[in-house]
Amino acid sequence: MDPYELLGVDRDADDAAIKKAYRKLARQYHPDVNPDPVAQEKFKEVSHAYEILSDPQKRAAFDRGGDPFAGGFGAGQGFSFTDIMDAFFGGAGQGGAANGRGPRPRVRRGQDALIRLDIELAEAAFGVTHELKVDTAVVCDTCHGAGAAAGTQPKICETCRGAGEVAHVQRSFLGEIRTLRPCAACRGFGTIIADPCRDCGGDGRVRSRRTLTVKIPAGVDTGTRVQLAEQGEVGPGGGPAGDLYVEINVARHETFTRHGNDLHCTVTIPMTAAALGTTMSLPTLEADLPDADPEDSTFELEIKPGTQSGTEQVLRERGVPGLRGGRGSLVVTIHVETPTRLDSAQEELLRQLAVARDEEQPEGHLRASGKGVFGRFRDAFNGR
Repeated sequence: MDPYELLGVDRDADDAAIKKAYRKLARQYHPDVNPDPVAQEKFKEVSHAYEILSDPQKRAAFDRGGDPFAGGFGAGQGFSFTDIMDAFFGGAGQGGAANGRGPRPRVRRGQDALIRLDIELAEAAFGVTHELKVDTAVVCDTCHGAGAAAGTQPKICETCRGAGEVAHVQRSFLGEIRTLRPCAACRGFGTIIADPCRDCGGDGRVRSRRTLTVKIPAGVDTGTRVQLAEQGEVGPGGGPAGDLYVEINVARHETFTRHGNDLHCTVTIPMTAAALGTTMSLPTLEADLPDADPEDSTFELEIKPGTQSGTEQVLRERGVPGLRGGRGSLVVTIHVETPTRLDSAQEELLRQLAVARDEEQPEGHLRASGKGVFGRFRDAFNGR
């Protein structure tokens, strides 16, 4: 029967149209999908037609009116199992070529690399430039990535003849099913390096320690990754390098705690300063920078008379700069310290103050926050 009619394509159909028609019919009549004996016979006919039209020589022989299998192949033989898989999954098989066949490329992109960098809080907040020593694969200087010794070149694999794949034929009710597997002799490359470079062993790359300069932007935090394009591992065969990622770890600060872009700190003042009020000059985070401007190294904190312990003061634009602009606040919590060791003179002065303020026998004040323990006892005694 006419293979063009079996596949339902025109006589001038290109390879893509023929393969598309075959895939559609194969999915319809394949025995795993359609167990009907008639469908199985139809699948054999469709496969036979595709075998003719997918082979330029067989197709030309049929178009001339000759026998496309005059070379000794029987109907349904030499059929590729890869074509059946393409019919069901529509994808390419393994290999380097676009149609899933062909040798693997020796030159491939390298892997990305990751290193961790410890920096101080001020460096994370305002940015810093660091020098890093990294161990990665680099192009072999001896063979320049070729992998072969000087004066030699890779040779075509005699087993697969440069295809990178070898065919394995298996008989089935469909005929001879041919599957393609990577060539074991050349590992799928299609070529063999008979005399590899002594320095890289034929890989085209060696490991080396090198120094890089990385600029850490202002506003980074623990877990932030800075990408250095093409500074990672060089690929096999001297292929393009992957990227290097620098993961930031910010050290703990003895004064400031970071929450997002805000900085928090606690200032302890004596009871007298809290009662009378005062002004204090305190260091900022910028003071940790080696080239800090003196004007930015301190800030004035005004303690108002009667300040209570736990009071917070928010200083705008004194926190950490954001990666996308803006700057957080500095939140200062006031802790009032009660003296614990008094000499007799100090104790007498406080007693005089207590008398003057009528606080010799102070009454405590309970703040209502729902029904506490005393409220529940009172309700119990009142029968509520």
